[in-house]
Amino acid sequence: MKKKYKTKFPVARIKKIMQLDEDVGKVAQATPVLISLELFMQSLIDQACQETRQRNAKRLSAAHLKKTIETVEQFDFLKDVVANIPDPMESSTGGGVGAGVDEDNESNKPTRSRRSKSSSSKAIKDQEMEL
Repeated sequence: MKKKYKTKFPVARIKKIMQLDEDVGKVAQATPVLISLELFMQSLIDQACQETRQRNAKRLSAAHLKKTIETVEQFDFLKDVVANIPDPMESSTGGGVGAGVDEDNESNKPTRSRRSKSSSSKAIKDQEMEL
């Protein structure tokens, strides 16, 4: 079942403001909602990009969005939405959450040693011989 939210979004007022511009003709009912949504998303992404740059990361992640929502008062209404997103791992230098850590840095990823098939089968045979 679809949730009904009781919000008062001044669609008619926004529509009138938009039509004050001589270049704007008729405006569909959904247009003010879409434009407002676009402006909201642009604001959220701009703030999250600033957070990403402060952490010297290459990609914007869910952790960046969470930090933005928690720190910018404008997005307080989204705090319950991001509550389940895990916090990023803290740096061992004690510089706070994500301080100076590039989350996309290849050197931070664990490496796995690869054995050739012959060396691993040889190790298994050696173990069997000991038994």
